[in-house]
Amino acid sequence: MLPRLFWKVTNFSKSKMQYGICHLSLVAVRIAPDSYSHMVTQLLYGEHFKVLESRKYYSKIRNSFDAAEGWVSNLQLRLIDENRYRKIHASIKQYSTDLVSAVETEKGILIPIVLGSSVGNSRFLKHKYDGRSTDQNQEKNNLIPISLYYLNAPFLAGGLTPFGLDSAGFTQMVYRMNGHALSRTPAQQATQGEALSFIEESEPGDLAFFDNSEGEIDHVGIIMEDNYIIHTYGKVRVDRIDHTGIFNTETGSYTHQLRVIKKIV
Repeated sequence: MLPRLFWKVTNFSKSKMQYGICHLSLVAVRIAPDSYSHMVTQLLYGEHFKVLESRKYYSKIRNSFDAAEGWVSNLQLRLIDENRYRKIHASIKQYSTDLVSAVETEKGILIPIVLGSSVGNSRFLKHKYDGRSTDQNQEKNNLIPISLYYLNAPFLAGGLTPFGLDSAGFTQMVYRMNGHALSRTPAQQATQGEALSFIEESEPGDLAFFDNSEGEIDHVGIIMEDNYIIHTYGKVRVDRIDHTGIFNTETGSYTHQLRVIKKIV
């Protein structure tokens, strides 16, 4: 942990809200203002946010997409004014569909970005993007094809990219790239949408939620055709699902206990 001196508030202003945009490939958002604490989520290129509190080395931010909060290094912040923030917030969302691509700055410098980055906001940073992308208005049947982009991506707590993501990060990114907003954790996502009584009522793209031994919802995946589910367990993988839960054919056992299935769209 950093010395207490590093936690001292130095420039926090209660009178004026600050705003920012992620101008880097991705930025870790942590539970505490240091570089060692748990990563709760990530900011991907082009995402905008509010700055809730500023300290000497870290600032607490709230992501404008899902209201997730956490601390980021001040070295990785790009502040913007309120007018630009509002324009970004009102703009049509556009996301990169290349596994890895790049944006070019005014000086001709390339910044690598990953799948799902908000490339529609590149113009607000005066960057140029020439890669493939999708807009926010997609049909439900596009959810499964997008989910397969992440197949075999490794598990990473707090992650949102093909190089590491958790179960709710996976479902959030798939839905985001199709124009639908999900919250950041499995428990939060489980409060959204319409509950289905039976698995037979589900359609490809619906969400299945699972709980632990204490009854807490801690896992989520996306229903596929023919009683399959794609989810993050060690990596993004496809397994069987039934009324009991997720069945891993490799181990011959159930790995997750089904709690509820939700129709979001």
